[in-house]
Amino acid sequence: MAPDDLDKLVSMPMPFGKHKGTVIADLPGNYLAWFAREGFPRGEIGRLLQLMHEIDHNGLEGLLVPLRRR
Repeated sequence: MAPDDLDKLVSMPMPFGKHKGTVIADLPGNYLAWFAREGFPRGEIGRLLQLMHEIDHNGLEGLLVPLRRR
């Protein structure tokens, strides 16, 4: 995980697909789980989706609350 990855989760919109334009941190858990089953895309977006899936799956969304307030 890169130091600014958590900031990117609360600011970067999904660039494609059904939820295009939705901030990655706001993507539904079932959409993240679908990527986990089918495979995450390559590159930064895939890495961020995988990180968000881990956060969502483990109930750690509270980690992102202070970052959203900035």
